[in-house]
Amino acid sequence: MTKPAPKDWILGISPYVPGKSAADDGRVLVKLSANENPLGTGEAARAALVAATADLATYPDPGAAKLREAIATVHGLDPARVIYGTGSDELLHIAASAYAGPGDEILYVRYGFSVYDIAARRVGATPVIAPDQDYATDVDALLAAVTDKTKVVFLANPNNPTGTMTSRAEIARLHAGLRPDILFVLDQAYAEYLDADEDDGGLELARTASNVFVTRTFSKIYGLAAERIGWGYASADVIDVLHRIRAPFNVTTAGQAAAVAAVNDTAWVEASRVHNRQWREWLAGEVAALSNHGLRAVPSKANFLLILFDGKLSAEAAMKGLWDEGFATRWLPGQGLPNGLRITIGSEDQMRRVAARLRAMAEAA
Repeated sequence: MTKPAPKDWILGISPYVPGKSAADDGRVLVKLSANENPLGTGEAARAALVAATADLATYPDPGAAKLREAIATVHGLDPARVIYGTGSDELLHIAASAYAGPGDEILYVRYGFSVYDIAARRVGATPVIAPDQDYATDVDALLAAVTDKTKVVFLANPNNPTGTMTSRAEIARLHAGLRPDILFVLDQAYAEYLDADEDDGGLELARTASNVFVTRTFSKIYGLAAERIGWGYASADVIDVLHRIRAPFNVTTAGQAAAVAAVNDTAWVEASRVHNRQWREWLAGEVAALSNHGLRAVPSKANFLLILFDGKLSAEAAMKGLWDEGFATRWLPGQGLPNGLRITIGSEDQMRRVAARLRAMAEAA
């Protein structure tokens, strides 16, 4: 018997693997594997979400007008050019869908976000991976990898899973080196963790350039991962195209209300940023003290550290040892990092326990 056959390129996709929340034996663990906010959700966002659940029978505002206005006010943008999605993942996928297909190429840097590969293959485009520079973006390598088939360039900044940051000057140089018919997608999922002087200028580029699409999310610093809310900004022409293929009613009524409250809760954002910076740098210092055991933390500007294990203690063994301490972390062999363990910055107690366990394992190896 015959049966429906998927497109050949669909079978080439390796499905996205989320961070674990349990050990292989089923033990529930503290989740330091998905880069969620350890402080949780701000009270303003939580209250707005609960209040908005009073009416469950009515479709949400299909234009997300209040959400677009709130985002635009906070960031100094044109609300008509703000688009919203089921997390920023939906926006990354529709960008690939709108501008690439069979015979085209989608370019991104090695150790980039795993969704880029899926988004490329989903539409039949060819993923092209540019070499990194010590786990960070190499602008020259990206530009050298551009061909006449390149239609989309994805770049996360700060990058996931490495946490590395590309400067404003390098972002501008990369954009200037791209043909105007290439869509430059700048994925800023972790931008709110940056200090003001670390801004990469992406939103300013998107205000003025016709081929820049910036995406952001409410899943990280805002603590709304469960609601799946993302947003993006680009030229009016790009936004018009993306609206044609985004899912209708893609952000719930409660999600819209919570996001409006969250984006205006600057005190919560600042508290989360300060906590993250303090304990990220503290953990990085603890890892640096274990350099003689082959451990190294890649410099990070996000809410996690990528720790490399190049001594007797392997990343896999460290992951399993942290299971015994009650923590789930993200081992990354599927992304070409079998020696890498990505650890979300958690509470003070969690970071102290993680560091102590890493030290004990490294010294015992």
